[in-house]
Amino acid sequence: MAFSVVFHHDTTDPLAVISAPPPNESSHDRAAREERENEAQRISDLIDDEIRAERAVRKKEENTVKILLLGQSESDFRMRFARDRWIEERASWRAVILLNLVRSANTILDALSQEMDDADPDELDDAFKFDDYYRQYKVRLNPLQAVENNLKCLLGATEDIQPRKQISPSTIAPSGSPEFFVRSRTWRNFLQATRGPEFSRHSFQQDLPTLLDSTDVIANGKDDIKALWEDSRIQAMLWRRKTRLEDSAGFFLDSIDRLSVRDYEPTDDDVLRARLRTLDIQEHELIVDDETDAPKWKIFDVGGSRTQRHAWLPYFDQVNAVIFLAPISCFDERLVEDPRVNRLEDSFILWKAICSSKLLSRTILVLFLNKMDILEEKIRHGVMVKRFLPSYGDRPNVTNDVVKYLRQKFKDTVRYCSPEPRVCHIYPTSVIDTKSMSATLISVRDGILREHLKRADLF
Repeated sequence: MAFSVVFHHDTTDPLAVISAPPPNESSHDRAAREERENEAQRISDLIDDEIRAERAVRKKEENTVKILLLGQSESDFRMRFARDRWIEERASWRAVILLNLVRSANTILDALSQEMDDADPDELDDAFKFDDYYRQYKVRLNPLQAVENNLKCLLGATEDIQPRKQISPSTIAPSGSPEFFVRSRTWRNFLQATRGPEFSRHSFQQDLPTLLDSTDVIANGKDDIKALWEDSRIQAMLWRRKTRLEDSAGFFLDSIDRLSVRDYEPTDDDVLRARLRTLDIQEHELIVDDETDAPKWKIFDVGGSRTQRHAWLPYFDQVNAVIFLAPISCFDERLVEDPRVNRLEDSFILWKAICSSKLLSRTILVLFLNKMDILEEKIRHGVMVKRFLPSYGDRPNVTNDVVKYLRQKFKDTVRYCSPEPRVCHIYPTSVIDTKSMSATLISVRDGILREHLKRADLF
């Protein structure tokens, strides 16, 4: 005898009629139906969870200020607005600082070698011959080549760009050691392994001996390095050959006594002047205000290398501000990637592209006319701006006039190239003036936050 189940439901309720099981449902059909309903409910719950998670992300993003950083100055922001993390990671920069120092010394030695190879003894006065006295320096400082390679390996560096010969006598092109890069993930792993008051156990065993050995080699050769750096004939040779050292080379070479001790600990100034080019995009989260409901800052450091610009586009979406660093001191320098292009000209090209982008049409623009101190030093040493920047004309070869001229050029680009009117803040900056830079960053923070609140209808 077949068993049947009779269901009673309100026939006036259309939903009840639709959801009611079919009449005379068998136990087998019922089990199959319930299995389908449970699976549907499981999928529905998953969808609800995804919606809730997406809403939570949106709510979090609404309280996040997204900054696109073009240029290498994330250290300034992290030193000011992520102080605890900055202090933890500061010691990890020791390898980078030593590498900066050694690369500068090796660049001088390479230039000296080329000078000796190119010299014609019959055409040079005895006063300008680089004789055996200088050859002894080369022999004694030869271990620095191995130190450079060891420090690069420690940091996981890759050498993707080779320097090219300068294209004209009036052009300063990079020379010396090949340019090197560190992938962002490799650098983050290195920071994670070596940050804090002491190295991790693995890092202590693997990395510290390399640092100490490198320090010992530098300490053994520091007197020779200082002698070469302070030698007027060497300085004249570098100028004549148009050998370009890094901007911070003089700072580290002058500080070699302090840097070449086993218990050396990097200072804020050391880290701010250290140069490390990274591949890929770096992301940093900062707390720029002590208030609990203050928005967090998420900075996407995309650098400035031409070879990486194709990767920037995904980060343009929903950006609140673009912070652009234009190194105005490089008016007499050429790109490592392409020595045909002036570095300042490249900054203008990139700035125009940023201003013209429709994706960034409502984005706040913050421009740092960076490396004011180096610009002033070059002008003080007699470098004529109009020689490298003909449009400067007969304006005074004075720092303030040069800055005023360049400021207006960047400002005009914003005015004529932006799809719609927008806010643009321009600040002359110098890495060595940390007090002034800190005040500038606070001003930038306040301006960006005001615009962020206006758009959120909270101001």
